[in-house]
Amino acid sequence: MSYAIIRTGGKQFPVSEGEVLRVPTINAEAGKTVDLEALVSGEGADATFGGATISATVVGHGRGEKIIVFKKKRRKQYKRKQGHRQGYTEIKIEKI
Repeated sequence: MSYAIIRTGGKQFPVSEGEVLRVPTINAEAGKTVDLEALVSGEGADATFGGATISATVVGHGRGEKIIVFKKKRRKQYKRKQGHRQGYTEIKIEKI
């Protein structure tokens, strides 16, 4: 089974064919095919560095769970509370 390490959204993800994973938001509609840059691809000792493209289909978009950013300084009556939800894109790896 071949694998690859892709880079998207400033992060790196290990992937294999048929896998569905969440990556930072990609500007593509659901059902469209996107090509991703492969840093490493292959199997075992036959791994090659760079030069390969990975074909993936966009399954859908969404937003992750809310995280709370809370700042406080003791004895100063300073408190700030802010929430954040990070967007993501689900992709299915079609071909390595």
